[in-house]
Amino acid sequence: MIQKITLFLAFVLLRSHVVFASDPDPVLDYCVAIKEYATSNPSCKNSSAVTVEDFIFSGIKTPGNYRQTGFSSVAVNSNVFPGLNTLGMSFVRADFDVDGINVPHFHPRATETAFVLEGRIYSGFIDTSNRIFAKVIEKGEVMVFPRGVVHFQMNVGDKPATILGSFDSQNPGLQRLPTAIFGSGIKEELLEKVFGLNSKDIAKLRKRFAPN
Repeated sequence: MIQKITLFLAFVLLRSHVVFASDPDPVLDYCVAIKEYATSNPSCKNSSAVTVEDFIFSGIKTPGNYRQTGFSSVAVNSNVFPGLNTLGMSFVRADFDVDGINVPHFHPRATETAFVLEGRIYSGFIDTSNRIFAKVIEKGEVMVFPRGVVHFQMNVGDKPATILGSFDSQNPGLQRLPTAIFGSGIKEELLEKVFGLNSKDIAKLRKRFAPN
């Protein structure tokens, strides 16, 4: 009987951890972040000093500079848009040149919905059983990427494309797999064994994916 109760309590605690893993509910109507503390200490701007301009962001009206790499993204979070602070959401604009790629990556703290503003995008994700869900989505269509799963996009159209993405966290996190693997300083011997690459190949990949 005691063993069953212990197992039940462990299950409840595990479920509670999952339920409360998302952003906390706000306790105020808004908490416009003081910019210099937006990340480390999100103090609220005095409500008497808040204006409508604190709730408007104009930084994604035009495409990013994707010509050099084929892809660019502009994150819209409380660091650049203080009005989002404590509201449990954030945003991104992603622009693709023809054949441009958003490499496999994941967001550990958020589910993402991606809306195709322009173009045709091969878009998909891979679940934890390594099953792939991928399709070409076009202007006006939306795809959802569950929290924490690896996903990707590639422009398969004949003109530049744009995606607008929204997240259910003000700090979704981002980990690009190529950079995480080849730009993080993992021991070369391990990479050689895992990928069957030689030291020259690994050096090239490390140079390509080293963090800026």
